Amino acid sequence: MDLPTVVPSDHRLDERSDPQVQSWKRRIMLSRLSIFILSLVGIYIFVSEACELAHEQFLFSSFAQEGTILGSTELASFPSLIDASIEDLAAGLESGLFTSVDLVTAYTTRIKEVNSILKAVTEINPDALDIAAALDASRASGTVHSPLHGIPILIKNNIATLDKMNNTAGSYSLLGAKVPEDSTIAAKLRKAGAIILGKANLSQWANYRSSNSSNGWSSHGGQVEGAYYPQQDASGSSSGSGVAASLGLAAATVGTETDGSIISPADHNNIVGIKPTVGLTSRYLVIPISEHQDTIGPMARTVKDAAYMLSAIAGQDINDNYTSSIPFETNKIPDYVSACEFSALKDKRIGVPRHLIDTSSEYSPILASFNKSLDVLREAGATVVDEINLPGYAPENRGRWYETNVIEIDFVANLKSYFSKLSHNPHNITSLLDMKRFTQTHASEECPQRDIQRWEGALNLTANGTLSLSAELWGNYTSQLDLSGRLGITGALENYTLDALVVPSLFESSLPARLGSPVISVPMGRYPSDTPVKLNELGNLVIRGPNVPFGISFLAERFSEEKLIGLAYAFEQRTLVREKVRPYIAPKTELGDVVLARGRAMVEERRSLGHEHEGTVTKTSEGSEVDL
Repeated sequence: MDLPTVVPSDHRLDERSDPQVQSWKRRIMLSRLSIFILSLVGIYIFVSEACELAHEQFLFSSFAQEGTILGSTELASFPSLIDASIEDLAAGLESGLFTSVDLVTAYTTRIKEVNSILKAVTEINPDALDIAAALDASRASGTVHSPLHGIPILIKNNIATLDKMNNTAGSYSLLGAKVPEDSTIAAKLRKAGAIILGKANLSQWANYRSSNSSNGWSSHGGQVEGAYYPQQDASGSSSGSGVAASLGLAAATVGTETDGSIISPADHNNIVGIKPTVGLTSRYLVIPISEHQDTIGPMARTVKDAAYMLSAIAGQDINDNYTSSIPFETNKIPDYVSACEFSALKDKRIGVPRHLIDTSSEYSPILASFNKSLDVLREAGATVVDEINLPGYAPENRGRWYETNVIEIDFVANLKSYFSKLSHNPHNITSLLDMKRFTQTHASEECPQRDIQRWEGALNLTANGTLSLSAELWGNYTSQLDLSGRLGITGALENYTLDALVVPSLFESSLPARLGSPVISVPMGRYPSDTPVKLNELGNLVIRGPNVPFGISFLAERFSEEKLIGLAYAFEQRTLVREKVRPYIAPKTELGDVVLARGRAMVEERRSLGHEHEGTVTKTSEGSEVDL
């Protein structure tokens, strides 16, 4: 057997000069380097797949509980949209829990789920998703315009917008009509970063057409129904705004009022409504009834949400000279949100004009809840001055006649002024007389089944619009101011040294309407389950029945919104009635559903892209193949 040759140390081969040895060493080094690179690639692939798996598990598994998402350190809840506040939504947007696009998607889906029955919304803004995406990008870049930034809002279908939406007051006579610019209300909402999601249905012509129609009906939008009892009368004229706010079809809504059109739907739909002082909010390019009584205000699920909305839309406007009466410095509107203090009722004197309240047995649930509410005021530190007298309320027939006269004269002139501002008027409607002819000759307007008695009165009084009757208007207007002011609200506040008056919302909207003073309605209760159902005169809606809500109203002098918001908030926070009164019908889609669907779509898109590129190769400039 041959034994290996042992080379003495002093005769060892010079490895550095041996080319075979050097070649062998290079091969070993390249082999080790290849193994190292392959190991790195393997680790990268493993980590990438693990990350992808983790992301998919996040998207698919983190929604195990409805409405929740797993954050980096804790489980955070999505707000339920039927109860979500503006602050809840703003916090979720700021944290990245969801986006404004998600909100628009959720709200539009919710609208579609119930609108075939309730008909609360006439149109959805076709640009809403694009607007939301732009506002999301603005937020991502560090620009947030206000607490309403990226928050979807519905406005009543008599508030004009310069976009693809219509502004019809519920009539086909104005379908396709265009305005030269946004109404001031719409412009202010956009400036605040709000998304105008769509137009809420209403009583046609803001309930100033028929004596025999139903609240919430319009030819363009159909019949609005409330959500607390089948075929419930949602009241009006801001009917759709009330229903939409109540069910979370938007974060909040905007309504208009001449006499009761914000307060009454708030009362019937378990929400908060603020009827502002005439002149606190601009009426420019809002289809009018009466310049002496029209006002624009928020409708929301909470007092604080309504305060946020009022802060955004209040202020002077050169296009509405009534706003020049605002007593605050320019750009110094009170901080209505800061007025929301739990202690606001402490040491306040609240008057109760009981002679305004109908004590018939059918209203006993309202009266019982009202008396309990007075105890809440007392427990909060207020002094309740009961049985105060408003002598101007006694000559009620005279008061209503004055108001009727003022509105009839205003309507003819104010409506003509609105028509004159249209940049496109497809049916050439220029006057109330034109509108009467259109309504009588188009079957869609359901005339004479639904009459035009209120228009007839206005046309008769003004000789078909040819008389201005300014002297007669002024005489009636000053008379109604005296009855509702010196002999009504302001007189009572002074004579009894009161901070505010309080009354069930059902029973008095006319005094503040005639005076032009503010009111805020807050949920107070509901009719019990054994309440007999009562229909309206037309027989198509339930005006009273089981579970139908009702509210309480706080009243005070002109431009006292800040004070009233504080009082209403203190009452609301002690009672939380809205949480106890739930609708019989509600949309099902929630934010969590939308975000989950978006996550699934993203994963499916990535998977489909991966399948498209699987096995595809391309060549580098050196000719090597790289797998994509």
